[in-house]
Amino acid sequence: MLVVMTNDQLFAPLTVCQGCLLATQQGQPRWQQGQLRCGRAIAKAHDDQPAQYECEMGFRLANIE
Repeated sequence: MLVVMTNDQLFAPLTVCQGCLLATQQGQPRWQQGQLRCGRAIAKAHDDQPAQYECEMGFRLANIE
């Protein structure tokens, strides 16, 4: 499950991505085959952290399973 992260909160992508021109018609990030297509992967600081991405709009997303 993808979540949008800020310094102290987590948000559902629908609340953030709904107004993005790069989002799907349903207002979700373009997530395909385990990769964020509307952003780039960010290197992990530790191996135990979930995969993180930065979207084109500057938000940070994490893939929490």
